[in-house]
Amino acid sequence: IDTRTVYVANRFPEHGHYVPQRFADNRIISSKYTIWNFVPKNLFEQFRRIANFYFLIIFLVQLMIDTPTSPVTSGLPLFFVITVTAIKQGYEDWLRHKADNEVNGAPVFVVRSGSLVQTRSKNIRVGDIVRVAKDETFPADLVLLSSDRPDGTCHVTTASLDGETNLKTHYSVPETSVCQSVSQLEALQAVVECQQPEADLYRFVGRMTVTQHGEEIVRPLGPENLLLRGARLKNTKEIFGVAVYTGMESKMALNYKCKSQKRSAVEKSMNTFLIIYLIILLSEAILSTILKYAWQAEDKWDEPFYNQKTEAERNSSPILKFISDFLAFLVLYNFIIPISLYVTVEMQKFLGSFFIGWDLDLYHEESDQKAQVNTSDLNEELGQVEYVFTDKTGTLTENEMQFRECSINGTKYREVNGKLVPEGMTDELGVLLANTFLRTGEELLFLKAVSLCHTVQISYDQSDCLVGGGDPFSHVNGFSSNHMEYYASSPDEKALVEATKRIGVAFTGSNGDTMEIKTFGKSEKYKLLHVLEFDPNRRRMSVILQTPSGGKVLFTKGAESAILPFTTSGEIEKTRLHKGLRTLVVACRHFSPEEYINVDRQLNSARTALQQREERLQEAFNYIERDLQLLGATGVEDKLQDKVQETIEALRLAGIKVWVLTGDKHETAVSVSLSCGHFHRTMNILELLQQHSDNECAEQLRRLARRLKEDHVIQHGLVVDGASLSLALREHEKLFMEVCKNCSAVLCCRMAPLQKAKVVRLLKTSPEKPITLAIGDGANDVSMIQEAHVGIGIMGKEGRQAVRNSDYAIARFKFLAKLLLVHGHFYYIRIATLVQYFFYKNVCFITPQFLYQFFCLFSQQTLYDSVYLTLYNICFTSLPILVYSLFEQLVHPHVLQNKPGLYRDISKNSLLSFRTFLYWTVLGFCHAFVFFFGSYILMGEDTTLMGNGQMFGNWTFGTLVFTVMVITVTLKLALETHFWTWMNHFVTWGSIAFYFIFSLFYGGIIWPFLHTQDMYFVFVQLLSSGSAWFAIIIIIITCLFPDVVKKVFYRHLQPTSTQKSQVMRGGGAGALKTSAKWECVMASHLQVVAWEPL
Repeated sequence: IDTRTVYVANRFPEHGHYVPQRFADNRIISSKYTIWNFVPKNLFEQFRRIANFYFLIIFLVQLMIDTPTSPVTSGLPLFFVITVTAIKQGYEDWLRHKADNEVNGAPVFVVRSGSLVQTRSKNIRVGDIVRVAKDETFPADLVLLSSDRPDGTCHVTTASLDGETNLKTHYSVPETSVCQSVSQLEALQAVVECQQPEADLYRFVGRMTVTQHGEEIVRPLGPENLLLRGARLKNTKEIFGVAVYTGMESKMALNYKCKSQKRSAVEKSMNTFLIIYLIILLSEAILSTILKYAWQAEDKWDEPFYNQKTEAERNSSPILKFISDFLAFLVLYNFIIPISLYVTVEMQKFLGSFFIGWDLDLYHEESDQKAQVNTSDLNEELGQVEYVFTDKTGTLTENEMQFRECSINGTKYREVNGKLVPEGMTDELGVLLANTFLRTGEELLFLKAVSLCHTVQISYDQSDCLVGGGDPFSHVNGFSSNHMEYYASSPDEKALVEATKRIGVAFTGSNGDTMEIKTFGKSEKYKLLHVLEFDPNRRRMSVILQTPSGGKVLFTKGAESAILPFTTSGEIEKTRLHKGLRTLVVACRHFSPEEYINVDRQLNSARTALQQREERLQEAFNYIERDLQLLGATGVEDKLQDKVQETIEALRLAGIKVWVLTGDKHETAVSVSLSCGHFHRTMNILELLQQHSDNECAEQLRRLARRLKEDHVIQHGLVVDGASLSLALREHEKLFMEVCKNCSAVLCCRMAPLQKAKVVRLLKTSPEKPITLAIGDGANDVSMIQEAHVGIGIMGKEGRQAVRNSDYAIARFKFLAKLLLVHGHFYYIRIATLVQYFFYKNVCFITPQFLYQFFCLFSQQTLYDSVYLTLYNICFTSLPILVYSLFEQLVHPHVLQNKPGLYRDISKNSLLSFRTFLYWTVLGFCHAFVFFFGSYILMGEDTTLMGNGQMFGNWTFGTLVFTVMVITVTLKLALETHFWTWMNHFVTWGSIAFYFIFSLFYGGIIWPFLHTQDMYFVFVQLLSSGSAWFAIIIIIITCLFPDVVKKVFYRHLQPTSTQKSQVMRGGGAGALKTSAKWECVMASHLQVVAWEPL
């Protein structure tokens, strides 16, 4: 069905065969799991990860065939990983449930069976009549029935939906606006027919049929009759409305783009590395199996005299034997794939994300807000950003307008202490003369025009302002003494009306169709005849008034490009435009009685037309708003947030391109871009504006591309508007992208919310695949925030939409610099090292096992005891790397912030490039060869290493290799660490100590539940041999010494800019609390190198 029929108060038709339609209930659900589906759904999601699925397979293989190691060795770590991840995800989802329950359980008042009943928000059904009081948010999408005002209107702010803080007026149908009591509403017989739910906030088509005294009255319904869920009721005591869309069908819920799982570049690299390691594993297993059968081709090796085959073994199929051998080798080597990598990464992200919230530099004192993390999976992505897309109003600016100056009849004035002072005059003299200036006709007419041409509402109640912060508009306006509060549909209007009040022409209120102003204390009443509403195409608004003397006058104000072409008199040349300010031009037109009658007739016929109403209204408006007399212009400034300029400059130095995407008009957007340093004064600004056809647009793009090629010396900025952008994206994407990439700053104005997301997607999917970040404060930025790789919400004046849908939320734009340049840098370095180190330590771990097979006839004999196999990744080597990945700082945070260029050192995922990956893998193989053959040279010929001639066995050999490995791997990480805290010391030396204590304990007791006691007393015996100690020390030094030498030389001959700034900060000799472990005095250079390993 295309439409839904809603019976007000659920009074269904009397006749029997009516079947009510089924509608969604009013619950909002943002969580992923329920109690019932948590286990299956979470397990399914976790086993989609390659490593988890792989370990599950290995575990099943171990259960099915006779394998060299017990199933516990892979089952236990897998169980641990799955549990930890499930707990983390469950906790995050529980927080979402909690937030949902808060919303769904909010108390609301509903009219049921003749009285007002309090119930919970989730119990509202479609058709219920809901009562909403002042300053409450609407719990569902309601059609307004009545309010406490006689005309049935109410005022609403939709800041949390579309970011607009202004007041909007909504209307009710005349037949229902009289029903202001519960009993009248109960008697109301009405049916609403409307379209099915859709996401467009500004579109609603429906009609209401009211039955009165037996006849049906049909009234059209539009967006001005619909109150959206999430909007807030302002200066109206209470309203009644009927619910038409509830819960997940409300427009607010439909505007949530479903949160797709964002994955970071590091995770993608990790999967690539895993696949490479899987290939290494399979090739090792296949090689071992083939060599086993090659070896056994000789009879003496196939069936030696001491190990005769049984009948079953002789008769079994060779293919099955080959497969089972292959699987056995697979199980033996499977630890090359690190399962605990995922758990460590999860824990690192989860714990690491607390640092952002704890950072006092990201705390905003005035609003008492700290930074918050909604998605910890993207921490390292903050270190990889290449493009920043930012909204303008409320993100770069404060969204607070202040009246600065005006130009009346060609003379420019500025405001000083509530007086208008002509430009070029000193303040004192100006204030003395100011009162005489304003007595002339033109000045007064200008001020009256400004104080009458608007749709401002007045609220006289003071309660909100006294509580403090109860109302987004209760800023200190110099008139709280009168208990008067202006509410405007745009911040500009409010600033202008407040300014004329300070100067002496005060708007004191409107009652029905009468507007009253006080001119220097003298009251005047004007009759409001018509309002010609503002619309984005005309870009102006007008009022037609009857003056106290009976004349008819039109006052109009709007953008300069919308009014100057229609003016015929006044100082058009002299009205200088205000640079860097939001400029509005004011003009008027006096009608003769005959003209007015004609105007009135035209407007009324257009307003009541049923076909093509909008086109006819436009014609009428254009007919009326011409032959204007120019009165003057006003300049209002939207204050920039502090440190915006420095932040944008820092991002630019870090190699990040900043794009500003705004819904604002071209002139304002450019002036803000210039004042915040996004565009420089020296920049050559290119324009792609007001293109109406494809060919025009293509031609202009080609021209721009040519200009960029010709003068590539200077920097270029590009300005695009929404209409031209949609043309450029339709046919000429490649050309457009080429132009954009060659510009150092791009500004897109007049953008619709979904266009913002399109631009982000366009760059995201371009061939270079750059990492993008979007930052905004309103609900109009939500789609862009969700589209970008990293979305950041600004906790602005109003509305939490952006914050709720973002990955990170901060209170001010200036915090972005620290978030990226410091936190992003650290997170990326930490996780990059974590991933590579994990692969390295597992290569060290499993390669000796592979080499051992060459010495034991490929009989799948394990080198290490199975308890060691299980605990290597879980206990012996897991904590140092976790602590490193939480606390490591390559460079001091202040240096990172003051030298944004260091951000380029880690860009393009450079620390996880194939070269570094290869380096770590080869290093792992080399170390493994040294461990194995070092121990083998020591024990291979003569195993009597004890003073009394006792011999060592294979378990002692394995334990020696394992001991050397645990110590080397831990020390290798210590070499990588720059920033030592007590935690690092504790876990590094503690891990080695724990290994020794555990081994003595494990080998010192006969464990009744183990079926073999292979390790009994092995470790104690190993440590009581002097030559074993000597071997351990020699092997460790052999492994790590080349590393140290390489680092010192590289650091000396080819230092990166990061290394240079480490030395700067440390004053040359490791003054930083870093691991300046070795200070090698290079005789040739006679200078101290603070050796902080890379």
